[in-house]
Amino acid sequence: MQSSLVVGGGPLAAARWGGPSISNHTVVDMVPQEMLPYVDPHWYQFPPMNPLWHGILGFVICVLGLVSWTGNGVVIYVFLCTKSLRSPSNLLVVNLAISDFCMMIAMCPLMVVNCYFETWVFGPLMCQIYAYAGSLFGCISIWTMVTVALDRYNVIVKGLAGQPLTIKRALLWIAIVWIHAAIWTTLPLVGWNRYVPEGNMTACGTDYLTKDWFHKSYILVYSFFCYWLPLAVIIYSYTFIVQAVYAHEQGMRNQAKKMNVTSLRSSSDAQSQSAEMKLAKIALMTISLWFMAWTPYLVINFAGIFETMTISPLVTIWGSVFAKANAVYNPIVYGISHPKYRLALNEKLPFLVCGSTEKPAASDTQSTASGGTITDEEKA
Repeated sequence: MQSSLVVGGGPLAAARWGGPSISNHTVVDMVPQEMLPYVDPHWYQFPPMNPLWHGILGFVICVLGLVSWTGNGVVIYVFLCTKSLRSPSNLLVVNLAISDFCMMIAMCPLMVVNCYFETWVFGPLMCQIYAYAGSLFGCISIWTMVTVALDRYNVIVKGLAGQPLTIKRALLWIAIVWIHAAIWTTLPLVGWNRYVPEGNMTACGTDYLTKDWFHKSYILVYSFFCYWLPLAVIIYSYTFIVQAVYAHEQGMRNQAKKMNVTSLRSSSDAQSQSAEMKLAKIALMTISLWFMAWTPYLVINFAGIFETMTISPLVTIWGSVFAKANAVYNPIVYGISHPKYRLALNEKLPFLVCGSTEKPAASDTQSTASGGTITDEEKA
């Protein structure tokens, strides 16, 4: 018995860091009485989490919230207050910023307070609202990123053959995104799955531990429409975007050879780094950050329904952290990387500007191909 307590840390170490409990104390002990019917029996086997983890989680979520509110708030302000940025495509960027801003407003304050009390203290109704808001705004953000990818695909790959995005069409896309997300996230409120406290007891989410397949089927179907399908569309779009820009740049290089010039571009920056490489990096960053944000939560949900591993309260923290971090770097990827946005930001809030804000020369911002015109802004 003594060796089992010492070798490799043993049950004592497991209990301390979120493993199965060896005492009568569990992570559920501090949960208010009215929340107990919503707590899955799975969590009764784990001891209380080390208070240090609650402190770290609360601090991280607080920082993420402040950065997200600032970043997304600035994006919304600059895009809506700058006439030159009021384009149909930029409406999609603004919708993404609004969704991320709302998600952090709805979730961060509650979670920070719960981390202080080390359990959920706002009652069953707020648990439902919290989980619903997180799921709703997360799904909206995911599908808004899909519309951004499709818009860039339409402009760059289809070129003149594509149907231009109008204000009316952009608003229709946004409405469809919100309705689609609302439908999927309302279903747990009416009986297909449910929203329950997560293992750390400071947040709420979908129920991935109930054993019957009626509840499990929701996770599978929801993951298809709000993870796998969006991911496939984003990868598909950026793959063909990179290919189109590569073909365009190759055509320009061939034309330059025929004209016996080094390049059709006059900028040394354009010569030092090809457009397809720039776009490939943006595409890789977009897909990687998207994958990083939502995959941990998917893994936790799938581990629950397929019982592939023991999910401890500590493990459930990472899904929340990575998903909320998505709302922090979205304004960087979709806003700050936008050339005209940086110029507008330099005019309105110059102390927030990072990098150059010089307007590129016309020869560097636009190049004509046989199939149409591709601008650096469209490539971004």
